[in-house]
Amino acid sequence: APDIPVIDQAYSKLSNSITVEWRAVPGATHYMLTAQDGDSFVETVVKNSPGTVMGLKPATLYRITIRSINSGGKSQPSPFRKVKTVLAAPILSVRSPSCDSIAVSWKAVHMATGFAVSVMRSDGLGRMLKENTTNTSLVFTNLDPGTLYTIKAYAWNANGMPGDDFTYNQRTSPNAPADVKVAFNSGALRAAVSWMPTEGVLTYSVTVSSGPLKLRCNTSSASCMVPSLQCSSEYYVSVTAHNDAGSSKPTDAVSLKTIPCAPGNISIEEDEPGHLLVSWSSVSFGHYYVVFVKSDDGLEVHCNTSYTQCHFQSDCGFTYFISVFAYNKAGQSPLGDVFNYTTAPCCPSDFRAVFMSSDTARVTWAPVRGADLYETRAAGGSGVVLCKDTATACTLSALQCNTPYNITVYSFSEARGSNTSCAPQYVATAPCSPEIKNMSKEALSVISVQWQSNNDEATYVVTARGEAGLWHCTSTGNSCSLTDLPCGSAFSVSAIARSPVGESLPSYSVPLETAPCCPTDLILSQVTQSVTNISWSVGMGAQIYVTTLESPKGQAKCHTLQNYCLLGCITCGTNYTVSLRAISETGETSSCTYQGYSSSACCPSGVKLYRLSNNGIRVFWRASGETINYNADLCGSKGNFSCTPSSGLNHCDITEIPCGDVYTVVVAPVTDKGPKLTFCPKKIYS
Repeated sequence: APDIPVIDQAYSKLSNSITVEWRAVPGATHYMLTAQDGDSFVETVVKNSPGTVMGLKPATLYRITIRSINSGGKSQPSPFRKVKTVLAAPILSVRSPSCDSIAVSWKAVHMATGFAVSVMRSDGLGRMLKENTTNTSLVFTNLDPGTLYTIKAYAWNANGMPGDDFTYNQRTSPNAPADVKVAFNSGALRAAVSWMPTEGVLTYSVTVSSGPLKLRCNTSSASCMVPSLQCSSEYYVSVTAHNDAGSSKPTDAVSLKTIPCAPGNISIEEDEPGHLLVSWSSVSFGHYYVVFVKSDDGLEVHCNTSYTQCHFQSDCGFTYFISVFAYNKAGQSPLGDVFNYTTAPCCPSDFRAVFMSSDTARVTWAPVRGADLYETRAAGGSGVVLCKDTATACTLSALQCNTPYNITVYSFSEARGSNTSCAPQYVATAPCSPEIKNMSKEALSVISVQWQSNNDEATYVVTARGEAGLWHCTSTGNSCSLTDLPCGSAFSVSAIARSPVGESLPSYSVPLETAPCCPTDLILSQVTQSVTNISWSVGMGAQIYVTTLESPKGQAKCHTLQNYCLLGCITCGTNYTVSLRAISETGETSSCTYQGYSSSACCPSGVKLYRLSNNGIRVFWRASGETINYNADLCGSKGNFSCTPSSGLNHCDITEIPCGDVYTVVVAPVTDKGPKLTFCPKKIYS
């Protein structure tokens, strides 16, 4: 084993260790240091001098020995030295109660009689502050805000021996930020808060308070955005600086008034046609209001006011979009509800009423803006006639004729209803149809027509319509006469009433038949001595004819559907009056008179023939009248012969007739005109 080492010196610089110095021992490779405190000890192996025993208790007296070591073993312990460890360092509790002070406190240190505490900026600037005290706390003031300081403290014992020192870095709390500015973003309802940066600040906190509501924003920069602000509110904005030492005092509060809220309780009234009244509730922090009214055609107007209502001009049939904004120095309120108001549709224009008949009118008008439906109302007479349609025309039927009506066309819309301010138009209906009461014959071609008059200021026109043409008569009364009507014609007679308003419907037609026409040509021819044939041209409208031949000696009459008739019982040599009645199918009669008729003279009687010679014959007869002349005709196969006696004679002679023949002999009165009579008796002569 190596030799025993000798301790040169032993001392304590730290409260938990003792350092030992010795001279080296030849052959020793290591050394064992031992510090003993009563029954406890601490050993440490080192290679050479000096060596330090660690893990000791502060302010404790230890016996220090040393032993040398090599591969052969350990030497005996050296003579001991008594060494006392220095005092423990005070454990500091440091804080910065304000931006320019640091407070240091500690617990009492065993065996300490006093303490030394020093403060100095960590960056070496400025001077060091040092205080000696027997207390366990100190406060350093007049320091720089937000600055990092190094605090060092140690205790000393009764001998003035300093113990371990304790070093602590502490930053003073920051100063309150300066030049705080608040910029309000009205559109986003947020505020940008900015300030001048402060020394030694780690973070800043911005507090925005309004009553119990507090909003905070933390940042490490010199500005902060505070969102979600409320409209119509006043906020107080303060900024506090923070670092690891604490917080600064809040800055003086800066007042921030936000934009007003959108006005509520908006009401829109059309107090009278063409005028809109927009009203709303007042808004906190609203200095004035602007109302925007935009029509559906794109035109926009606005109104500035410090009151809570505005008046606007409006047009019918428009939809207006209305929004109300409140303003203050912070800006414009958010967009609230956009209201739309549709005014009543316009009253129809270009109104026209055209009567289709006396009880039917067609009403037309130009389409108007905003109208979805139209109602036509005709008030008058005994009630109201209504017509509803989406078209711009309406037909009013079942109107009363000859009646004044107030016709109004109302327009309707789904949004607003009816425009009740439309003015009526006075319209009178056409006259009522007259009713023909009677028709009477005044003369041959004149018919009087009477009707019931039930109109005011009407002119009546009576029309007779038939195949023969049209005939008219006009009157403002209740009768007129149709003149120059043709005979034998059928007519349909109707009447209408006319007034400045219009024309009535025709009355019901009444049939009219004029008396048949008298035949223009009438021919009489004697068939036998007692039978006469009468023929005539057709009379227009006649169906039955009654012909009469009348003389003092008697009358001959016949009824026929034909245009001829045979009349018997005619007296020869007699003058007759000739009349004819033409009768229509309905019994209308025309009495026609003609030129008188004379029947032929009577045939002679007692005709006898006497031979005069071989070639002659005398014809003898008995005359029916003294003034009648006769003619004798002798007709045979070999020739015809005749003779006429002198006036007053009753015979004549025919000579030089061929013999040996059979002749027919006729003696007949001589007529002034016309053919010979052939109906007198014939005699045969051989």
